Amino acid sequence: MFIINKQNNEAISLERKTFKELGFTERKHLQEWISKNTNMLGERLLIIQKEFSGFDDTNERLDLLAIDENGNLVIIENKLDDTGRDVTWQALKYVSYCAGLSKIDIKDIFQRYLDSQASDENADDVISDFLGIEDFNEAEINKGDQRIILIAASFRKEVTSTVMWLLEHNIHIKCIRVTPYKLNDNVLIDTEQIIPVKDAEDYLIKLANKKQEELLIKESNARSYSVRMKFWSKLLEVMNKKSNLFANISPSKEVWISSGCGHNGLGYVFRATKDYARIELYIGTNSLEENKKVFDKIRSHKDIIEDLFGNELDWQRLDSGKGSRVAFSLLNVSIFKEEDWERMIEFLTDNMIKFEKATKDVLNEVFNTLT
Repeated sequence: MFIINKQNNEAISLERKTFKELGFTERKHLQEWISKNTNMLGERLLIIQKEFSGFDDTNERLDLLAIDENGNLVIIENKLDDTGRDVTWQALKYVSYCAGLSKIDIKDIFQRYLDSQASDENADDVISDFLGIEDFNEAEINKGDQRIILIAASFRKEVTSTVMWLLEHNIHIKCIRVTPYKLNDNVLIDTEQIIPVKDAEDYLIKLANKKQEELLIKESNARSYSVRMKFWSKLLEVMNKKSNLFANISPSKEVWISSGCGHNGLGYVFRATKDYARIELYIGTNSLEENKKVFDKIRSHKDIIEDLFGNELDWQRLDSGKGSRVAFSLLNVSIFKEEDWERMIEFLTDNMIKFEKATKDVLNEVFNTLT
């Protein structure tokens, strides 16, 4: 940092100091400066407690507890000249402790803080005013993720590395570097947000959100794949005792499994989703024109097929798509509810056997006329 001497038209370096050299302490000085002016941290915060220790079965204390303008709890940890190695772990513990605090808990914590400061203010009113609402009952506090702000003059590599990893995994954390300077008998404090870099903060948050969303999708897909593999294994076990139609088919991670019916481009399909179970004759021949021609010829035998099957079928020509299908469905069941599996498997296997018998001769006749 420099000071400009206008008279000599020169930049004069200020003497950089450590807090220790200046005789400042974490609790008596830095903590007090922040609590009285949170703009040091680059944003407007409402400090609701110092040295908060309201954790069950532990004597640990977090330095400052605050609320931001969105009603999120902010855990602030001050470490003066050096963060030490364990500040991220310490802050994460405090976040976990504070995650369960209710709106009433937070109001009571803040009221105790106001009382300790000999203030006659009411916590409800101060919080409402800070959040820009008229009634405390409207306040939404600690509804989202908690935030972390780490403050120190120097951040160790193991700390910055951990913070960057946490940011990538959608943990709302930032590092503020505070640097003291001596100017004659005055002390100047420079504060700088170093992680995430201020100009890139919005971008990094969006990037982290995208990565988190992709991770959740990936995890969800992995769970879905596992469920489907298990379901199809059970279904095939039952089906193979009743019929050889799916004898050479393996379980799949997809929502469907299929078996050939002896005619090119056609197959019998089991389909199971979160909403229904369905058997199909899927018609996916080489061209759109040929596909619709085959479907229409099969549908011309609709009455015969449905009479043999014993139920009305769903005839889906799907004019806008290449494929077409003839289907029979069981609704209001889910592959993700294991209690539905027995009913789904019985429905699918029994009806597929009837369906194959009802369509087999018609398919042979249709393809004989096409050749």
